[in-house]
Amino acid sequence: MAAPNRGRRPAGAQGKPGRTLVMILIAMVALTGGMFATGDTTPRLGIDLAGGTTITLKAKAQPGKESAVNETNMNTAVGIIERRVNGLGVSEAEVQTQGREHIIVNIPKGTDSEQARKQVGTTAQLFFRPVLTVAAGGSTPQEASPSASADKAGKGDKGDKATEGKKDDEAKAGDGDETASSSTPGDSPTTQGRAVTDALKAPTADPSGSATDAPKDAEKSSDAPKSTDAPAPAQSASPEMAALEKQFISLNCESKTQRGKLGENALPEKPTVACGKDASGAWEKYILGPAEVDGKDIDEAKGQLDQQRGMWIVTMDFTKSGAKKFQKITSELSQQQSPQNQFAIVLDGEVMSAPQVNQTLSANAEISGNFNQDSAQELGNMLSYGALPLSFNEESVTTVSAALGGEQLRAGLIAGAIGLALVVIYLVAYYRGLAAIAILSLLVSAVLTYTLMALLGPAIGFALNLPAVCGAIVAIGITADSFIVYFERIRDEIREGRTMRPAVERAWPRARRTILVSDFVSFLAAAVLFLVTVGKVQGFAFTLGLTTLLDVVVVFFFTKPLMTILARTKFFGGGHPWSGLDPARLGVQPPLRRSRRTSVVPTDPKEA
Repeated sequence: MAAPNRGRRPAGAQGKPGRTLVMILIAMVALTGGMFATGDTTPRLGIDLAGGTTITLKAKAQPGKESAVNETNMNTAVGIIERRVNGLGVSEAEVQTQGREHIIVNIPKGTDSEQARKQVGTTAQLFFRPVLTVAAGGSTPQEASPSASADKAGKGDKGDKATEGKKDDEAKAGDGDETASSSTPGDSPTTQGRAVTDALKAPTADPSGSATDAPKDAEKSSDAPKSTDAPAPAQSASPEMAALEKQFISLNCESKTQRGKLGENALPEKPTVACGKDASGAWEKYILGPAEVDGKDIDEAKGQLDQQRGMWIVTMDFTKSGAKKFQKITSELSQQQSPQNQFAIVLDGEVMSAPQVNQTLSANAEISGNFNQDSAQELGNMLSYGALPLSFNEESVTTVSAALGGEQLRAGLIAGAIGLALVVIYLVAYYRGLAAIAILSLLVSAVLTYTLMALLGPAIGFALNLPAVCGAIVAIGITADSFIVYFERIRDEIREGRTMRPAVERAWPRARRTILVSDFVSFLAAAVLFLVTVGKVQGFAFTLGLTTLLDVVVVFFFTKPLMTILARTKFFGGGHPWSGLDPARLGVQPPLRRSRRTSVVPTDPKEA
């Protein structure tokens, strides 16, 4: 007869359940401490619970064949807007299409929601264009000649007031790109730019008339006189050139309406007119050549504080191909006279900066101007994530109150409390003492769920919305189901005649398989739902998946070891009538066996 293997642990036995309980309690304390350390002791709330802003955008095609309003470009725009808003740290901003040409943006109430609103519809098309001529931003009568304009210097016209440094209180216009104009077909962009310069016969402006990156130049530009003269009509200009000249002469950059129309039908390969502010805040108008470098050539952009100059700037690192383009254009511009040695950094049709180029540059560039920390970081964020393939008009902006969501949340919590109370009543009535183990396990699961939701808010931007609350309520049933499976397996073992301690250990492997299969199916459903849906439904799927994983953790590391310890007590181990494991109530006749049955060989031949 083979000797029993005393070193082998029975199937399902757990050596040190107390150590496992201590581990999960330490984990709970650590998560709770981390929650208080971050300062976020409550989960972040979504727009339906906290309130916020809903913005409706209508798409319109930009000039060019690749900017048609179609599904591909709309989905691209949704992705870019999401990355822009998330880059500002706004939690649970929803961006989704509605119909063929509308995008709905839901921004929860918060400190960054206003910044996010500024970025959702901004095209953020960036171009580097050579400056052909520059003048004061006020309109100039078309019949005025350069000499006549010069005679009017200091007599109080709008252009002179702008030259003297008059401040403009209007907000910068952000709609559109550049106004299109034609040039001789077949010429390269640089050749076209020089042709426009020659055709317009523009007078050279004082170097201080451009917005430069150096603070000394900026100081000079606020006081030094500028070229306020409009170019004289070119006798041999083509109709396209004449139209561009006429538009430049009549353009009044102090008019927000005129600035807003500059981006209509613009093409980057054509010369254009644009507006911008100098260092003193006065408007200037430009004639710019075709774009030599665009925003696609930027690898990374960010707003940062220039410690030496004490001003906020936006730095840009170019891609490999973009660096070559930038090197080529700066090499050409550095050999020109002012203002043709300037290049304008044009964002959505507005000149953000127009620095002079005195040497060849290639590695990186910067945009300087009247930036503060927020505006510099906003611009860097927009440029980092790329330009929108479409232009958007803001059709409506609606403020969403949290009152309705709060009422729905209270109703949902009441429903969840009623459901939880019914589950507890059922457990107490049917499982009696085992109900205490189930309730303790539910409390542990609730603590873990709450702390993780609070920590995931600042970590990944998770925000609790109504569907997420529904997912948490559904998880109560999933967790309770795991307890019931384990308890029924124990009761089955007792019905077969085993005592409490062996029944607890032998029931665990069978219950464990069932629990894992059930939770795997629930988690798989949550994962698929999360991947194929958008918006608030993802909140439901995420919460359901999270609580399903926590169910496995609680059952394996709390419920099972706690059951093992309690099985050693007189109340549960002795089968007390209120323990829920009373053999008599389960239909078992004593005596109970502690091990497997063994065959008994009769000693009396008559009994054989």
